[in-house]
Amino acid sequence: MKTIGLIGGLSWESSAIYYKILNQRANAILGGVHSCKSLMISVDFGEIAKLQHEENWDKLAEIMIDSAQKLEKGGADFIVLCTNTMHKLSEIIENSINIPFLHIADATAEVIKETEIRKVGLLGTKFTMEQGFISDRLINKHGIQTIIPNEKQRNDIHNIIYNELVKGIINDDSRKIYFEIMEDLKQRGAEGIILGCTEIMLLVNKNNTNDVIFDTTEIHALKAIQYANV
Repeated sequence: MKTIGLIGGLSWESSAIYYKILNQRANAILGGVHSCKSLMISVDFGEIAKLQHEENWDKLAEIMIDSAQKLEKGGADFIVLCTNTMHKLSEIIENSINIPFLHIADATAEVIKETEIRKVGLLGTKFTMEQGFISDRLINKHGIQTIIPNEKQRNDIHNIIYNELVKGIINDDSRKIYFEIMEDLKQRGAEGIILGCTEIMLLVNKNNTNDVIFDTTEIHALKAIQYANV
């Protein structure tokens, strides 16, 4: 079994879910009291969020590179970045290490391509929805088209993530807002919805919607287990 290197704390709420999924899946496959081999570096999300909103991507790159290199030196066989937004820096991270980097968009695209769906709505932080580091990769590498919410909807989604979900706050009114936005995306042609922020599954998941959703947290974690040859 390969050792999974996790860059977490982005936020810790979703990192905890990654860790749970990784170990539950490894145990389901291997049985007994088996669990996955992993290392995690957990950064301070307060610092990260501040730098994100200041658009200080150079400093963020330094933190991500340092985290990835520490995991490599610690014995990780590949890197999993437990967030969508920081995949803006995925190429920089990949170029700083000598071990593989498991990209969240590629893992998600593989699952989408198992269906007949080729047009999806994309929910996430404003960085993820408005910048092309996820949507461009999906269309250019995988032929999957994305539709994003309108400006007001993007602001609502973003604010709920940073003001509620990263703190573990689950609000029924916020869930209703997400459902309304998802319905609008469907009306605009989305055949499925990417939950493109690793905290969104705390609010919207298979237990409370019948919509076709692609939960990047679960998909990424399960792909990591597969890549680890468990």
